[in-house]
Amino acid sequence: MMLDKQSLRILDANSNRTREALRVVEDVMRFSWEDARLASKLKRERHLISRYCDTLLRKHFRGLKARDTFRDPGRDSMPKTEATRKSLEEILLSNFRRAEEGLRVLEEVSKLSGPTSGRLFKRARFRVYNLEKSCLLDLERRRARP
Repeated sequence: MMLDKQSLRILDANSNRTREALRVVEDVMRFSWEDARLASKLKRERHLISRYCDTLLRKHFRGLKARDTFRDPGRDSMPKTEATRKSLEEILLSNFRRAEEGLRVLEEVSKLSGPTSGRLFKRARFRVYNLEKSCLLDLERRRARP
């Protein structure tokens, strides 16, 4: 089934949102917490999700053509909660939320293309939930150290 322009715009925007958010988390783990193991897992997941997204958008070639950033009504919005961050932990948590929300949208809208894509994004979303748990447990361990 061929997706319409609106669906492709939603998929494209959430593909970018999810990958960008996971990259932020990956960099916090890599450069701030210096946790190569978790950074590597996040990188693998980001690359896997990128493959899913690229395959889906390539299947519907108009995906990139549907992008219209100049007319996006949400382009210039920045809620107060996004305008400031108090810590790298807050950045980490907000970007996990952003990635999980983006994956949920990808899961739902990709179902218009067929059931396989929806299942792939659902599995990815649950893997990201587990990565979030691992990162937060790591944070707790760090805080418990003298």
